[in-house]
Amino acid sequence: MNEKRLDRAAEEAIDWMVRLRAEKPDARLLAALDAWIAGDPANADAWSRLQNRLGGPYDTLRSLDHRLPRKNVRAILLQPDTSRRDLLRTFAGLGLLGGGLWLGARSRPGQALFADLSTATGERRAFALDDGSRLTLNAESAVDLAFDDRQRLLLLRRGELVVQVAPDRARPFLVRTGQGEIMALGTRYLVRQEADATRVLVLEHNVRLSLPDGHFLDVAQGESALLHTRRIERLGAGEGYRADWLEGRLSVLDEPLSAVIDALRPYRHGLIRVAPEVRQLRVQGVYSLDDSERTLRILAETLPIRIDRYTPWLVLIGPG
Repeated sequence: MNEKRLDRAAEEAIDWMVRLRAEKPDARLLAALDAWIAGDPANADAWSRLQNRLGGPYDTLRSLDHRLPRKNVRAILLQPDTSRRDLLRTFAGLGLLGGGLWLGARSRPGQALFADLSTATGERRAFALDDGSRLTLNAESAVDLAFDDRQRLLLLRRGELVVQVAPDRARPFLVRTGQGEIMALGTRYLVRQEADATRVLVLEHNVRLSLPDGHFLDVAQGESALLHTRRIERLGAGEGYRADWLEGRLSVLDEPLSAVIDALRPYRHGLIRVAPEVRQLRVQGVYSLDDSERTLRILAETLPIRIDRYTPWLVLIGPG
């Protein structure tokens, strides 16, 4: 593995981006970023170039504390049925780029900033909910809670969770994602928000998966399914290994390299990119989530890939 160097301002810009991605970006952190950008024209140029490549929503988020009370921002941005047009209209009077703000709130630092419960890079955490249920979040996950006298609702903004549901006949327990809802008919299940689908694995009893159009599917213990935008795909049994992250393990059964790296991203500070030529290389085995450096070394030893490092914050994986 080779390590290459960038110029000082570029390295520091990447470091700031990583801090925003890994931490909860409160007012003090955002003010420190403002000071760094203003302190040197080279810093401002490096930050601008990085944002142009990786996405401008970070800059939009920096202005929130000065323009609108945090609670009001959160209430507007996290409405599940809020359209992009509504958000643009809402923020036009504030002089903010509505589209950037909307995307920023759904970026990793934005979701960590607004979520009721969240985890940082490399952090798995268990929570005791008010109803007696137990919730465990994988690294870089974010959840909002909406409990009232009629229902118990978790809004999974990003990442992955396992929930052990406490019985309550008067209030159903729901997990809502970008594709639909998962209702507990039993006690324990896993939900992961993927790029364009929701993966559900039933660990105990049964759950019901529902789409906005009313279509639903009941899934039994040991089975799994994918919620797509307009359909539900039953996957059957044999995917229990996907819950091994609870023990810090990444178990892989004939997955593409790109999926393995995606599972490592929440456990690494910085950026890691995989070249198109090697994304589909097949991988199997059991790897450590908590020691991602060791996992990368093993992958480099067993696959025809090359790993180049540009500072500790940027890793590129390409053909060996």
